[in-house]
Amino acid sequence: MSPYFKHVGLIGKANGEGVAQTLQTLVGYLSQLQVEIRLDAGIAGMLADSGLAVLERSELAQTCDLAIVVGGDGTLLNTARSLAESNIAVLGVNLGRLGFLVDVSPDEMTHQLDRIMAGDFSEEDRALLHASVTRDGKVLSESTALNDVIVHKRDIARMIELDTWIDGHFLNTNRSDGLIIATPTGSTAYALSGGGPIVHPRLGAITLVPICPHTLSNRPVVIDDASIIEIILHEGTLEATVSCDGQVSEPLQAGDHVTVRKHAHALRLLHPTEHEYFTVLRRKLRWSEQP
Repeated sequence: MSPYFKHVGLIGKANGEGVAQTLQTLVGYLSQLQVEIRLDAGIAGMLADSGLAVLERSELAQTCDLAIVVGGDGTLLNTARSLAESNIAVLGVNLGRLGFLVDVSPDEMTHQLDRIMAGDFSEEDRALLHASVTRDGKVLSESTALNDVIVHKRDIARMIELDTWIDGHFLNTNRSDGLIIATPTGSTAYALSGGGPIVHPRLGAITLVPICPHTLSNRPVVIDDASIIEIILHEGTLEATVSCDGQVSEPLQAGDHVTVRKHAHALRLLHPTEHEYFTVLRRKLRWSEQP
């Protein structure tokens, strides 16, 4: 039977522990299925003698119908941003610690892939965020996030002050260490540490979570994901930064505007058919464990 996915791209954490061995196993397995295998340029050196086509991430996204990501959640976050507009399906193999997003273990990888390559899998669209920074009317930078966009203090132990507007309506003035703007996927990341709620991935919501607010009544707020969020830094605010997924950052100045909205595209994330969100929460957050 012909495999469900016929053009597979392999992406991994460069020089990560166990990544090279897992990639070699994947190449051997996929070769037996006679699918076309393409390597992301970032891992080409780990499989130097494979003879496989090596492509930049943008080319890989255009020529493959499945990307298998080997690493941890951070590797998948990086991949999601680079593949955001390609509509390619993404499957994660977990070599990291927590593994909320990459849920195929190396020990079960080939067994799970037997089913996935036969078309037996579950798929969900994970919302992304688009963030832009504007200064004096000019757009300085734009980026994408799967987990969160965070405006935060940089190097000094001093609060920053910012105004938050939702769809042109004033929400509040926030004096704190920063503000987390999270997708449902990101609700189990930094936003959870800040006291934010866990939001099911199917909900169309964005969560705003203040980081160590000076006013303790400043609580997390959940809004419709069609909303446009604008953050304006007060005069006198120094040493602030906006970051996307903790991996891409832009320094900010007083008066800068950070605009965040739902991205026009979503991440197509694949799971084994037995994947169930609440089971993942219980296992990863160790709920109901006996002392």
